[in-house]
Amino acid sequence: MGRKRNPWPYLLVAPALLTVLTVVFIPVVNAVSMSFQSYDLRRPSRIGFIGLGNYAEVLSDPLFWQSVWKTVVWVGVGVGFQFLFGFILALLLNRRFFGRGIVRSISLIPWVTPGVLIGLMWRWIYDGSYGVLNDILLRLGIIRDYVPFLARGDTAFPAVILTIIWQGIPFFALMILAGLQGIPEELYDAADVDGANGVQKLFRITIPSLRNVIFVTTLLRIIWVSNSVDVIFNLTEGGPAYATQTLSVYVFNKGNSLNLGYAATMSILLALMLSSVAVVYLRRIFRNQEAAR
Repeated sequence: MGRKRNPWPYLLVAPALLTVLTVVFIPVVNAVSMSFQSYDLRRPSRIGFIGLGNYAEVLSDPLFWQSVWKTVVWVGVGVGFQFLFGFILALLLNRRFFGRGIVRSISLIPWVTPGVLIGLMWRWIYDGSYGVLNDILLRLGIIRDYVPFLARGDTAFPAVILTIIWQGIPFFALMILAGLQGIPEELYDAADVDGANGVQKLFRITIPSLRNVIFVTTLLRIIWVSNSVDVIFNLTEGGPAYATQTLSVYVFNKGNSLNLGYAATMSILLALMLSSVAVVYLRRIFRNQEAAR
C-alpha cells in the first residue's frame, strides 16, 4: 500500500507558482504571440497574423543594430567600471577604521535609490544651463562655457554610462565585501610568513578566493544593465538622435508608440541574447551546488 502524499507542500507553493504564472509566464506567451502579428494599436484594423514578418523587418532595421551595439558598449563599459570601482571600494570597506559602519551604509545610497530618481537627479547635474557639473568644471577652469552634456551626441552617451556606473558600484562592493569576509585570515598570515607583499596577496589569495563571487555578480549585473530602461529614459529618452538608445530603450519607445508587435519582437530577440548569459549563470550555480554535496 502506497504512502499517502501530503498536500500541504503543494498548497504552500501554489501562491508563488500562481504569481509566477500570472506575472511572468502569461506575459511572455503573449509577447511571443504578438511578435508574429502586425499589432499596431494606431491601426487596429490591420492587426493580424504575419508570421516572421516582424522578425525580418527588425533584422533589417539599422536602428535595431545600432541599438544592439549601443547595448554592448553600455554593458561592457558600465559593468566593467562598476566592477573595478566596486572592487576597490570593497577592499577599502574591509579595512578597520573609525566610522566604518556609517561609511558602509552611506555607500549603499546609489544602489537603493530608485532608477527614476537617479535619472532625474543626474539630469539636473548634467543640465547645460544650471547644472552642478558645469559649475564645478567652470570653477576649475576645465571648460570655458556651459556644456549641454545630454543634448550633444558626443557627450550624452558617456554621461549616461557614468550614471549607471555610479549606480552599480555599491552592488559590486557589497557582494565582494561579503566574499572578502569569508576568506580565512590564516591564508594572509601564512603569506606574511612567506614574505608576500600586498600585490602578491591580492593576486594569489584575494582574487582567486573571490572567483565565484565575481563571476556570478558580474553575470547578474550584465543581465540587469542590459534590461535597464529607467535611468536612460529619464535622462535622455534615448536621444539626442538615438545617441543613447540601447535595445531595451528602443523596445520601450516602440511600445510607447503603440507598435506592440514590433516591440514584442525586439524584446524576444533581447531575451534570446540574454539567455546565453543566463545559461552560463545557471550552469555555474548548479555546478557549485553539486560540488557542495
